[in-house]
Amino acid sequence: MSPQQKFTGTGIAIVTPFDESGAIDWNSFEKLIEFWIQGGVNYLVVLGTTGESATIHGAEKQQVFSFVSKQVSGRLPLVAGIGGNDTRKLVADLQSFDLTGYDAILSVSPYYNKPNQEGIYQHYCALNAVSPLPIIIYNVPGRTGQSMTAETQLRIARDCKQVFATKEASGNMELIQHLLANKPADFIVISGDDPITLPLIADGAVGVISVVANAYPADFSKMVRLCLEGKFAEARPLHEKYLDIIASMFAEGSPSGVKAYLSEMGLCKNEFRLPVWPVSEGHRQKIRGLMQRLSN
Repeated sequence: MSPQQKFTGTGIAIVTPFDESGAIDWNSFEKLIEFWIQGGVNYLVVLGTTGESATIHGAEKQQVFSFVSKQVSGRLPLVAGIGGNDTRKLVADLQSFDLTGYDAILSVSPYYNKPNQEGIYQHYCALNAVSPLPIIIYNVPGRTGQSMTAETQLRIARDCKQVFATKEASGNMELIQHLLANKPADFIVISGDDPITLPLIADGAVGVISVVANAYPADFSKMVRLCLEGKFAEARPLHEKYLDIIASMFAEGSPSGVKAYLSEMGLCKNEFRLPVWPVSEGHRQKIRGLMQRLSN
């Protein structure tokens, strides 16, 4: 199966569960992985932003990659989140991690440095030259401070043969439509924003790397499957059902919101590594209300 086929449908940008001491909660991690697989999702993205990758480094990062690979045991394709704003360090990381069991790498556009478009292009060219796995680029200007233009993404798609996809989370529909209209045939566009997944699939995207599917994998993956089958009238009620839920997951930061849901479900503790902090008690009450309404 080609990378393009493996990563069609619903992926989850998975959380990393912690205990009260800040250590990784491996028991909850195992429980979550089984919950996601039983929910019918198509693949998992390990140590993306939602996984609090900014506070997981070195040997611990390798532990997470290896644990998820062992637990999944080939039942789903896996994506390793390996990104950064130091190209030289990232090149070394790509050559040093043991990525047994993984099928692709998700690498976010360099953040904080605010490189120009040529710098972004050269960054991905450097990764392309050494990556042991196919690459999904990730445009999320709300976090990086700098958007990749459609032209830059198309240039990378044409010139970097290891790069087969983009996770688009700019929210810029004009940019995304230009990308979809002009991309190479073997280059895929994946939604990085849950609330606009339905319209993006209607425009030609192949699915989503989702946050909400951490908590609601069955419904959200069903919605995506219906969209991919062209059954948008059937998909729309599911899409609308989760709009308020999705908004609440980001209202006080992510992954703070989605972990509040998962802790209410008893799937993991409401624990984080600083500077990430739990949602306020008032927002937690709102989340409980939304969950109650959903269950009625």
